[in-house]
Amino acid sequence: MPPELSSYHRGIAASKRATILGAANTLFLELGYDRTSLARVAEAAGVSRATLFKQFPTKAELFEAMVLTAAGSPDGAFEEPPSGDFRAGLIGLGHAYVELLNRPGMTELIRAVIAESSRFPELRERVFDFGTLPLFAAVRRCFVIASAEGIAIVDDPDTASAQFLGMISTVVFWPRLIHGGWTMSDAEMHRVVHEAALTVEARYGAQAGG
Repeated sequence: MPPELSSYHRGIAASKRATILGAANTLFLELGYDRTSLARVAEAAGVSRATLFKQFPTKAELFEAMVLTAAGSPDGAFEEPPSGDFRAGLIGLGHAYVELLNRPGMTELIRAVIAESSRFPELRERVFDFGTLPLFAAVRRCFVIASAEGIAIVDDPDTASAQFLGMISTVVFWPRLIHGGWTMSDAEMHRVVHEAALTVEARYGAQAGG
């Protein structure tokens, strides 16, 4: 069994990993999957090929890690919804989702995932398993907690999560993916989130009978 790394060496490894993922993000989005090689990523990140291969043995694994990192929160977690307030929890997560969708490069990232999904089934199976993404897990947890508290009745939190986030992305993100000039004001996006939360509350809130 290899010896455990010291905190210093773990920090160095984490820093190199972040640098590699940053370089991979830039190259995958600029050049596409085919034209981006592990050697080119290593050069752009300023690390040896051996260092890159140690963390990401295949290009598919690097692409997956890059997508999941880009779709996560800055600190790797999302705030828990406020106890006893179903609507406020949904609104908070809805705004976090809008922030994620509006991150620089997110449109290009999703285009890259869609473009490569039909040619690389293993990427489609892993990258499109959105249930593994931190935000989707947080929304699901919001429904589970609300049900446990008795302020909502949600038999299928996975479906409910997809419905809630779908109402937001359909208006805020997907038109921008198709029409490059699509824009929305902050006020308009704020309204979309609130309307989605009200709709979900009307369907699943305990007062509505679930």
